[in-house]
Amino acid sequence: MIFRSLIAAMVVLTVTASAEARDTKYTLPIAGVTQNPSYQPMIGTDVKFFFADQPAPKIDRTLGEYISNRKTNAFAKSDENACQWAFLSALLSLRDRAKEEAGDAVINIVSYYKKDTFSSTTDYECHAGALMAGVALKGTVAKLAK
Repeated sequence: MIFRSLIAAMVVLTVTASAEARDTKYTLPIAGVTQNPSYQPMIGTDVKFFFADQPAPKIDRTLGEYISNRKTNAFAKSDENACQWAFLSALLSLRDRAKEEAGDAVINIVSYYKKDTFSSTTDYECHAGALMAGVALKGTVAKLAK
């Protein structure tokens, strides 16, 4: 009886460890969040976002480079849905930082997961596991010229 219990416990631990260790990398469309009518009111229009080398209006001055690393609960969510929430959270963090610094734009935004840069004007990088999904963004807060 004890032997069976030990075997059962080892199987459960092995399955749990492998499930928690999952780290699936996705590249997903930025527009899936920024153009989503459910998310647009949260993002607002006070701060403009420019990804990678996307052309931006004339910059008056830059106010520093910042990193936002956001995670979200992925339990009972599709990986794509969890990634969208993590990306939205990271964008809102950059937006809030821009406002704190008296900026009105974040330029040169790139994915920066585990300090590994992924630069795209159309996609962002997300990593999803069994319990969490995460997005890290790096961008430069700027004040646009009037």
